[in-house]
Amino acid sequence: MRQVVLKEPGRFAIEDALEPVPQAGEALVCARRVGVCGTDYHAYEGKQPYFTYPRILGHELAVEVVEAPANEFGIRAGDRCAVEPYLSCGACHACRIGKPNCCERIQVLGVHTDGGMRELFTAPLGRLHRSESLTFDQLVLVEPFGIGAHAVRRSELKPGEEVLVVGAGPIGLAITQFARAAGGRVRVLEINPVRRSFAERLGVEILAEPDEELSEVVFDATGSVAAMEKSFERVAHGGRLVFVSVVQSAVRFDDPLFNRREMTLLSSRNSVGEFPPILRMIENGRIETAPWITHRLSMDDVPRRFPDLPREKNCIKAVVEVV
Repeated sequence: MRQVVLKEPGRFAIEDALEPVPQAGEALVCARRVGVCGTDYHAYEGKQPYFTYPRILGHELAVEVVEAPANEFGIRAGDRCAVEPYLSCGACHACRIGKPNCCERIQVLGVHTDGGMRELFTAPLGRLHRSESLTFDQLVLVEPFGIGAHAVRRSELKPGEEVLVVGAGPIGLAITQFARAAGGRVRVLEINPVRRSFAERLGVEILAEPDEELSEVVFDATGSVAAMEKSFERVAHGGRLVFVSVVQSAVRFDDPLFNRREMTLLSSRNSVGEFPPILRMIENGRIETAPWITHRLSMDDVPRRFPDLPREKNCIKAVVEVV
């Protein structure tokens, strides 16, 4: 089988490899779609803090099951599935208190361990979420939607609250959809005109430049230290600020402002328990998926096209069609 390996920052290679053999509790799956994420771009640039090389990218995954043993999850050969890429230990403090998304020994496919940018790989049966009606294009969006849904759940957003989403990349757009679904009055701050245009389809107010209005809940999904630091100034008294981005450097803030407004600062990492309800929401038409995938490439295209994807015209979400 073939696989795409990020050998080191800035260098991909397409390699032949042996077909993997499933262990107990695993299925053999065929990758159908692999979403390209900001994490992947940062890894390519050598700026992903949890990353080692060489690595097979791919944590946004839609797969077809090739073979599976009898199992309690009802997973069978031929099933179309979204893959929950977070492999937790089940024994550490975080896992014991119900937060496997920040497991002390977490292994995220495509980040800490090899991901799905290959024709075949094995996956734990309990991490496969099947749907009888969704397409591979829809299933590959479940993981980034999960990031957005988890961030909104972390914020404890209440219906009618004023929400500001800073950054309208795929994660910011996912936050926007789930914040609206939770009843928030959502505005989006984005400097990129293409992303602003896309966000307008979601029926929210769009800002090209910040204004003076403060928001009860602010989500930062920019991956920019400067934007994250500026977000403190946009939070209302008694409000919440949720960082969904992860950066390599320190983030600084003005403590008197933080104290005076008695704001709550939260981080949001991965997702936990969000996949099944997201599948149902997409199946029921509550979450829009049709316009998301704007760019497609094959495995052979990755070494040549990947570096320029963030700059390609009108790019919101790119996917690799592996098989």
